[in-house]
Amino acid sequence: MERRALWVALGAFLWFALAPGTVVGLIPFWLTGWRVEKPFLATPALRVVGAFTILVGLGSLVECFVRFAVKGLGTPAPVAAPTRLVVSGQYLHVRNPMYVSILAVVLGESLVLGSIALFRYAVLLWLVFHLWVVVYEEPTLSSRFGSSFELYRQNVRRWLPRVWPWDA
Repeated sequence: MERRALWVALGAFLWFALAPGTVVGLIPFWLTGWRVEKPFLATPALRVVGAFTILVGLGSLVECFVRFAVKGLGTPAPVAAPTRLVVSGQYLHVRNPMYVSILAVVLGESLVLGSIALFRYAVLLWLVFHLWVVVYEEPTLSSRFGSSFELYRQNVRRWLPRVWPWDA
């Protein structure tokens, strides 16, 4: 079992570098060159809000990846998906905390850099995530985990976190 845990951890790390690394790092760099523009609404304090949002989003994302590896015995990559339904931690508040975290990071970057291009990218990203979740992820989870996932779906919202965790 330890050998499997090592492969899961390695797979999670590689997927983290590839997928979120591209979405929150490489593409925003292509869009902005990391150039800092005038702050939104001429309010420099929004840069501080953006930096805080980035830190919270990254922390949340790392926690989700670790939780998938430890609790789900898999990675967020569809080719090495968890073998167990992950319904703990942040997943008791919202069904898609990884996507919410990624969106938080990109929105934070847009605030820090004052970039309307990154804000538009975040909106497009949310649309892509939403379509992916509705068309692929939820049907796949429903067929893989059956009534467990259906009960979870009925009690935890897709995008807007619950204030109080769901008591599974």
